[in-house]
Amino acid sequence: MDVLVTGRRCTISDEFRSKVTERIASIERLRDRVIRVEVMVSAYPHAKQPELATRCEITLIGKGPVVRAEAAAEEKGIAFEAALEKLKTQLRKAADRRKQRRGLRIGDQLALEPEAFGLPAGPAAEEETPAKHTVAGVEVTGEGPLVVREKNFTAVPLTLAQALDEMELVGHDFFLYVDAETRKPSVVYRRKAYDYGVIHLEVADEA
Repeated sequence: MDVLVTGRRCTISDEFRSKVTERIASIERLRDRVIRVEVMVSAYPHAKQPELATRCEITLIGKGPVVRAEAAAEEKGIAFEAALEKLKTQLRKAADRRKQRRGLRIGDQLALEPEAFGLPAGPAAEEETPAKHTVAGVEVTGEGPLVVREKNFTAVPLTLAQALDEMELVGHDFFLYVDAETRKPSVVYRRKAYDYGVIHLEVADEA
């Protein structure tokens, strides 16, 4: 398992890099499941809130859904520890949810046991800002009065259980996916505690 530690607007000392590598390696269940761990530390020296002056983002890369956690603090060591605790919590919640909801799963292709956390799905599409582009039939040039952001992703149909897993592992409150059974565009979202909601879209024929 490779651990890559980088800094943005800050310097990463060898001592900090060694500490991060040691802390990551101490998580026994990640050793055989994760190919690479990326730790990004970003400094915001002019932040109005000192407790948000340093942000740390941890991303686990391997086979399966993406796992990412981030936290902010006054100092990079504290931010890293907070992000690491969030990461552990997300992994634990995902494992607990799988235990409680095994009946939702179809097949074992993406089944992850509590000690098996394998990770990110493909890389996100890179944002580009062309001088002129067309979105939904509307031509947009530069930073005109109409600001439109368009992204395209390749979607692999997922079961509800798989979509819930991926939402938990990235720490988001919602997740957009294509339902494996109905092929409908769907969104699963977090409600309270372990409660979730699901929205399915019926694609109607044009009038």
